[in-house]
Amino acid sequence: MRIDVVTLFPEFVRQCVDVGVVGRAQQQLLQVETWNPRDYAVDVHRSVDGRTYGGGPGMVMMIDPLRDALRDVREAAPEPVSVIYLSPQGVRLTQNKVEAMAKRSRIALLCGRYEGVDERLLECEVDEEISIGDYVLSGGELGAAVVIDAVGRLQDGALNDAMSVAQDSFSDGLLDYPHYTRPVHDVLGDVPEVLLGGDHRAICRWRRKQSLGRTWLRRPDLLTQLTLDTESRELLNEFRREYPRRG
Repeated sequence: MRIDVVTLFPEFVRQCVDVGVVGRAQQQLLQVETWNPRDYAVDVHRSVDGRTYGGGPGMVMMIDPLRDALRDVREAAPEPVSVIYLSPQGVRLTQNKVEAMAKRSRIALLCGRYEGVDERLLECEVDEEISIGDYVLSGGELGAAVVIDAVGRLQDGALNDAMSVAQDSFSDGLLDYPHYTRPVHDVLGDVPEVLLGGDHRAICRWRRKQSLGRTWLRRPDLLTQLTLDTESRELLNEFRREYPRRG
């Protein structure tokens, strides 16, 4: 998969994506390229922004440098590319959306700055807008890094254990179950006994119940979007009955 990022801060994006799982994935599975709109500016100051018509504070990123950068992005590889603008006004990024993007051969991420991007460019050059949350950042670079990390780790072979993806939070619409490692006994508590006995059926049942229960406690809105089978409903009811007695 190839991801092109149009950004005024290519060094920042590279620092974010060259480490960890995504950094390793770039050796074989993922190609990340950056494009700086300032390289397409035509004046001596390499200007990429202008004052907003109608008045008001802040500057707006101009059409020409971005349009020329996106032209080169499209011509850089033969595969068609979807251009995505990182914006708090976009569709909320979800795991389902990440999984859909991960199946594409190419995407391009457009990072805005200042007060944003000239609306005419968004209407004519951008395929979709995506938001990583209901808040405002200084620019789209952090959002782009989030998308690259989320999409990159889903590339086949990016993770040492492919089952890690299947067990992620949101992979089945639920939050992940709790995880434990050594030591078994600690002043902070003990590892649940069921995880130590080697009964894999009992472990799977416990994990499913914890996943359902944790979603009920922390993100009940997710449960309203699911149709639970009989076993899952029974496990959730069991968790609810046990919960008040915990601690």
